[in-house]
Amino acid sequence: MTAESPPRMTSQRPYLLRAIHAWIADNGMTPHLLVDATRPGVLVPRHAVTDGKIVLNVADRAVAGLDMGNEWITFTARFQGVSHHVQVPVDAVLLIYARETGQGMGLQEPPADDEADAQAPATAEGQAQGGDDDAPPPKRGHHLRVVK
Repeated sequence: MTAESPPRMTSQRPYLLRAIHAWIADNGMTPHLLVDATRPGVLVPRHAVTDGKIVLNVADRAVAGLDMGNEWITFTARFQGVSHHVQVPVDAVLLIYARETGQGMGLQEPPADDEADAQAPATAEGQAQGGDDDAPPPKRGHHLRVVK
């Protein structure tokens, strides 16, 4: 008799991101994502990347066509007044937090075998609303902590 392995479940990451995004927005705060811009598939304006990372304001008033899917986060936003299509693999998101308080959630690096093999999503159409895409990540010392 052989032991059966437990069924493989999908990643929690997209579900956690959507839940924390909704929680931040429901509390009248501004959700931001800290993204590892060096990851494959990340499509963001390179002039907005600092030290391989980018902070993205994903508030409804700052983006158009926000789609937080299971593999990709896509939207259109303005950077220095110019509209850009943005796409981020869910696995490239390091942190989601409220700009005003720093509260949110840090996400662990996914295991190497869970790397996204998905095709890049199609370009989204639409105009972005004015946003604050240059907001800095929360200062160290907040109560966010990555636990392994």
